[in-house]
Amino acid sequence: AEFLSEVTESGGAVGAKEELLEECESIWKQMEECHSKLMLQGTNTLLQSDAKLFLLKLRWKALTEHHHQWQARCPEIISSNPDVLLDLGKEELQKVKNDLEMVLSTVRSKNKKLEEDLKREQQWCEEQEQMLATLNKTEEETKTQVGPCSTKREFDELKKKIMKLKTHKKGLLSALGEFLDEHFPPLEKDENTENKNSSAEPAVELKTMQEILEMLINQLMTTPHEPYLTINESFWPPYMELLLRSGVVLRHPEDPKRLRLEAFHK
Repeated sequence: AEFLSEVTESGGAVGAKEELLEECESIWKQMEECHSKLMLQGTNTLLQSDAKLFLLKLRWKALTEHHHQWQARCPEIISSNPDVLLDLGKEELQKVKNDLEMVLSTVRSKNKKLEEDLKREQQWCEEQEQMLATLNKTEEETKTQVGPCSTKREFDELKKKIMKLKTHKKGLLSALGEFLDEHFPPLEKDENTENKNSSAEPAVELKTMQEILEMLINQLMTTPHEPYLTINESFWPPYMELLLRSGVVLRHPEDPKRLRLEAFHK
């Protein structure tokens, strides 16, 4: 009994496909007959000045007729065979399922990226709030400890400390610049190319060691919540390898093209 039911079901599906193919062939024959009738009508020769106007009128007439046909047309069933309708319904549902799965995957990836951005922004916000709380606490302690008479003296001392720090910073930067100029001079043209005998100019101008360190320091100081710097072809690979081996910079755990300066000040 099971075998007969399977044969009947397979036979019904084959018959439904044959019926659908016959309907398609009949519609195709009707289209060929209409096309042959249009070809037999021929074309009238027109003047060059009137040809464009005639074609536009003919197109407008065809569109109007097509519009009336669509308004007067009633929905037609492709086939009355339930097997054909079932197969078509399954195919359409599968297409809708695939489209929805693609949309779901895209939405999930966007949500994941938004969650990562939100965590990073929340971390930066927490750091700023902690810094603000520390500054407010320091301000309150200073107000309670320092009287109105000693305010000017304390202010002058703070100005002196700031001047000393600026002088110390200037000296450090000057010493760093002298060290880099001595041990990491600007690259020569023959060092920028792989073949020293080649006369071709490099595709990009390589950055000096001082420029690389300045960019890393500025990135860390200006945006501590996003200290990573994306490197490109202008960063000479031997310089980056030296900084990585010496522990001056660190790679991003997920993107090897992003580097950050080690937070020595913390």
